[in-house]
Amino acid sequence: QVQLAESGGGLVQAGGSLRLSCTASGSAAVMGWYRQVPGKPREWVARIGVTGNVQMEDSVKVRFTVSRDNAKNTIYLQMKDLKPDDTAVYYCFESAGMIYGPRAWGQGTQVTVSS
Repeated sequence: QVQLAESGGGLVQAGGSLRLSCTASGSAAVMGWYRQVPGKPREWVARIGVTGNVQMEDSVKVRFTVSRDNAKNTIYLQMKDLKPDDTAVYYCFESAGMIYGPRAWGQGTQVTVSS
């Protein structure tokens, strides 16, 4: 299985920006992001295909951007105008295609937005 490693999480004030990275151990197909708040279901955020096709959850698509560097097997989540409600553990995933669910997960990276 593909192994994924996230980085870039941290503490930021409301209105600030943060960029998350996720690198796959080998060749990856579709990659993307979920996030999870304690006590709530894991929520899909974004996915991006090998050729750059993007899908983004409606509540964040104005403020977040997902991108991909295939040479590095890495995807990014650029988050701007962060809000306290964005506080969550962000998980990177890999899937077989744009219509398929995750088949591999990263360990998660904590994003905390203070007010």
